Amino acid sequence: QVQLVESGGGLVQSGGSLRLSCAASGSIFTTSGWGWYRQLPGKQRELVGTENRFGNTDYADSVKGRFTISRDNAKNTVYLQMNSLKPTDTAVYYCYVDYRGNIYWGQGTQVTVSS
Repeated sequence: QVQLVESGGGLVQSGGSLRLSCAASGSIFTTSGWGWYRQLPGKQRELVGTENRFGNTDYADSVKGRFTISRDNAKNTVYLQMNSLKPTDTAVYYCYVDYRGNIYWGQGTQVTVSS
């Protein structure tokens, strides 16, 4: 059973930065696609950034140049570094991993950006 535990959300002022973490229960990120989605209030979940198992990354246009995904294989952890945050980035952020054909999600962490 794969478990993903997120941390790092919170309240930040517009223009500020946050780093979200997503720790896995095993060494799964090295051979899997993974990434981050977010769900804005009243909206469907949307892609933020992903990395496939070949190491290719992709980002939503709305976050390109501001957000960066990365991973630390030794810690079985992936990250979402968010800079130049805007109030429109306010959402619940979810990490996911596509492991052996199954999608696993973190519990979600709230990010609130005040103007």
